[in-house]
Amino acid sequence: MEHLTTRNLEGTWGTLLLPINHDNSIDFIELGHEIDYLVQAEMAGIYSNGTAGEFYNQTENEFDKIQDLLSAKCRAGNMRFQVGASHPSPIVSLERIKRCTALKPDGFQVILPDWVPTNAEEQVNFLQTCAEAAGTIPLILYHPPHAKVVLKPADYSRIKKEVPQIIGIKVGWGDGQWFEEMRGHTSGLAVFVPGHFLATGIKEQLASGSYSNMACLSPQGAVWWWQLMQTDVDSALEVQGRIKQFLDEFILPLVAAGFSNPALDKFLAAVGGWSNIGTRLRWPYKWVDESTIAATRKKAAMLLPEFFQ
Repeated sequence: MEHLTTRNLEGTWGTLLLPINHDNSIDFIELGHEIDYLVQAEMAGIYSNGTAGEFYNQTENEFDKIQDLLSAKCRAGNMRFQVGASHPSPIVSLERIKRCTALKPDGFQVILPDWVPTNAEEQVNFLQTCAEAAGTIPLILYHPPHAKVVLKPADYSRIKKEVPQIIGIKVGWGDGQWFEEMRGHTSGLAVFVPGHFLATGIKEQLASGSYSNMACLSPQGAVWWWQLMQTDVDSALEVQGRIKQFLDEFILPLVAAGFSNPALDKFLAAVGGWSNIGTRLRWPYKWVDESTIAATRKKAAMLLPEFFQ
């Protein structure tokens, strides 16, 4: 398979959601089933240890076991995969990269150190060291809008110049001025935007793809939507309007009630009904009660039938 580069880092990637048993342990059998499903859904690739993978709440033995399982199944299924080496501790992130280079992932995702905010020099120092440890494996800067330091568009070109091994970035969202600034500062970078805004990102000729929350709802539906964007972006935008309606009605109330992004992603997967991951998060975080899933699924299927076929 061709090496992952800025040019071919694109499409809808599926995230691993961590199945948690009632005793707070990880259900690795169910995790294996989840990976199998994502492979069969023919996503652009699979990544581990994003926000929904609860990367901040694992032992290092658990981390290694997750990556070994992902690597083995993706190799068998000829599926690209990225290892999320992210951690609030820069030392832990670096050690995760060092241990996983032998798995030969298509890329490593990293976040900037998250307990003490980093300045510009520290950001480059951290990323350069990670790139050196990764060797020929490229880096993707996983930079959601709730990061301690929210980078501005000009920061991406600055970082790319200093750390050319970075081929992609996961970013938040902005207004029209943000789009213009991003287009001027992301040369040589694949820009991944929030999944529910992907059609707009394609229309604006900014987005290369998404590490997609819509793939949490339906991996196959998210792949279908991505393919629609390539041939009929206006129809894809109509679908995006219905996605927004669904999120406004069913997800924003959960945000207002204090549920975290991992809780929301697992709730989406439960509503989608494609796995037995469940909604449970690891202690001490709260999750959405499963009693509302059936009613939400019925209404969601009426609003977004393409995601429930």
